Amino acid sequence: MGFDESNLDRFLRCTTPIVPARSLPKTQIKNLNPLWYPLESESVEYFRLSDFWDCFDEWSAYGAGVPIVSETDETLVQYYVPYLSAIQIFTSHSALSALREETESGDSGSESCSEEWRWEGCSSSEDGFDHQEPLDRLGYSYLQYFERCTPYSRVPLMDKIKELGERHAGLWSLRSVDLSPASWMAVAWYPIYHIPMNRSIKDLSTCFLTYHTLSSSFQGAFPPSS
Repeated sequence: MGFDESNLDRFLRCTTPIVPARSLPKTQIKNLNPLWYPLESESVEYFRLSDFWDCFDEWSAYGAGVPIVSETDETLVQYYVPYLSAIQIFTSHSALSALREETESGDSGSESCSEEWRWEGCSSSEDGFDHQEPLDRLGYSYLQYFERCTPYSRVPLMDKIKELGERHAGLWSLRSVDLSPASWMAVAWYPIYHIPMNRSIKDLSTCFLTYHTLSSSFQGAFPPSS
């Protein structure tokens, strides 16, 4: 930990997901969308969304501990719980077709009122397949969710992901290489408690909103491995 590291730097360091990277077989690189990945790419790394959500599992249950240094150089550990604020997933036609086949062959479950595919009311589609328009670089829309509940009415991020995953199996099976550059999510972080307790520091009441890309396309082309 650097001595010139700010409290914001510490927060970002402690709440940035670190996901296991996998190398896509060269035989599969040619099947990627050329608008998302250069045809001359020699290697492409990706991660599974299921591994990505694993990073938030413990944080959702116990909070992410962040060292906070006060103006008097007192160090405390503030814990923040992540909540899903918004998510948009755009995928390829082949991945979407596979997901549709899985959905049609399985039990879709009971219908419920949710925030997907709507801005108000509860009348729009929840299955993520009724609005599929090919938009070139954007891809095919699979899931959109925008949280509208007040902060104290929300459930931790993993609880929401599990809820959405019951109707959108792709949240567990999709890979980052299946997603277009337009795929992203926003996470709201709220403080819950700090150790030691009973300290009055203004930074301890700060909330944060972080944004995360869900696509591998920003990594660009990699040189051949030596």
